[in-house]
Amino acid sequence: MAERAQAGPISGVKLRRLAPQDLDAVVDIDAQITGRSRRVYFERRLQAALRAPEMHTQFAAEEEGVLEGYVLARRLEGEFGRAEPALRLEVISVRPGEQGHGYGDALLGALEAEARKHGILQLRTQAAWKDHAMLSFLDHAGFALGGGQVIDCEVLAGRIGNDEQQRVLAPEHHGLSAEIDHSTPQANDFDALARDRADVRSLERADLADIARIDRRNMGRDRGAYIGRMVDEALNESAIRVSLVAHQDGSATGFIMAGVDFGDFGRTEPVAVIDLLGVDPGFTGAGIGSALLSQLFVNLEALRVERVATVVERDNFGLLQFFYRAGFASSQRLSFLKRLA
Repeated sequence: MAERAQAGPISGVKLRRLAPQDLDAVVDIDAQITGRSRRVYFERRLQAALRAPEMHTQFAAEEEGVLEGYVLARRLEGEFGRAEPALRLEVISVRPGEQGHGYGDALLGALEAEARKHGILQLRTQAAWKDHAMLSFLDHAGFALGGGQVIDCEVLAGRIGNDEQQRVLAPEHHGLSAEIDHSTPQANDFDALARDRADVRSLERADLADIARIDRRNMGRDRGAYIGRMVDEALNESAIRVSLVAHQDGSATGFIMAGVDFGDFGRTEPVAVIDLLGVDPGFTGAGIGSALLSQLFVNLEALRVERVATVVERDNFGLLQFFYRAGFASSQRLSFLKRLA
């Protein structure tokens, strides 16, 4: 994201849906702000919005035929264990030289109106704690620190495989269902033991029924439609597919949905983001969660992805303990929330 607190209202601005023909202008504005081209990222986001318009909200601010700014957001339904729907503000940018003139306010206003129209009363986003311009804009716009804690980890930096870790993956309807050089160093024995506990494979569309079953047992309700959309996104929208499913004794016993991308929240380097993690309650203590995370780290290291991140609610102590023992720690990014009246 790139914007700053606005000075006042603007007149003559036209707010409309972002369209495929805006791609060049969007990429140009972003490159002026970040110093590099992220064309593939924006192209993929625009295509995703065309495929699933109900999941994406994207607006452009145009004046006298010139694209001055844009905002990209995605609907959240159950990521990171949350039950209440929200819009995740992923990018908001205004052309350099035009910042501070109210385009950011106008774009955010359009996003909020769209959210209310669909009964969504939360906006969520992230920002680096050193991004003072963005922090100022979010403060000006009425955001506050959110309840989610952003945590991340250097790939393969943690020791994964402790049996004690697995006990925290037994949910009490806590919502755990909450994206080359292959000459990488040999994983340590702890990681190897974790991966040996289950047959961990790449996610396939045929796994959908099993993932929905595990999620239903964890959450206490059927979220089949949501899980279906998440599987589609994992297979189609991430720059690199790294979602995994664990099998044991011929049955799916757990899953981790993650993607490798760059662009959201102002990132300019690829980061793997874990959206969902679920373990069948019948396999609590069997090492399934560690096996999934261990294999994810191995795959990411081979792809030269250096960091993996996720968001956990501050009161979900069990899940935080699991990730902390795997080597995760507080990120340099902060989570923000704006509640809409």
